[in-house]
Amino acid sequence: MDIPQRQIRARFTDSTVTVYQAYRPEIAEAALAAGRFVPPFRRGRMTWVKPSFLWMMYRCAWATAPGQERVLAVELTREGFEWALARACPSSWQRDRHADRAAWSRELKASDVRVQWDPERSLRLTPLPYRSLQLGLAGDAADRYVDEWLVGLTDVTATAHAVRRSSDSGDDEAATALLPPERPYPLTAALAAALGAC
Repeated sequence: MDIPQRQIRARFTDSTVTVYQAYRPEIAEAALAAGRFVPPFRRGRMTWVKPSFLWMMYRCAWATAPGQERVLAVELTREGFEWALARACPSSWQRDRHADRAAWSRELKASDVRVQWDPERSLRLTPLPYRSLQLGLAGDAADRYVDEWLVGLTDVTATAHAVRRSSDSGDDEAATALLPPERPYPLTAALAAALGAC
């Protein structure tokens, strides 16, 4: 099956979508105890969310990278997720979207949301020939993420470790069975065009 070059693949329901983030234990534990993001989580910096579990595993090295030892599945409203998608500015200049770098720079400064497409990852965390979305949230978008869109938080660190153990032992079938089910996320034509999705 051919997978489009730029496609959001995620776990989602009719009303929610799941994204992943990795944190230091003290941030994750405080958030899980409160059921929402609270200090020491900081709103003042851009927070990046990833719908792809394996891309998150690549980024946090299976929850072993310093400062990323705990992985949270963050369930958001689809309404909030799509609000952010509609306002996202590419994190790098794209010739087909902006007349010049100055126009892109102006949009970047005015936007609280960044979109970035990075190579999706295999079970071995090697790059695949198609891309996965990362969404960066700051300012008003980060406030909405914390205060309005959040539906639930789940610690999936144990799942990360279990998938890695199965993969390292050569049992790819068992490892794959443990992965959260992800499928193509439906986008309107306008959203797909705004994101540069296929």
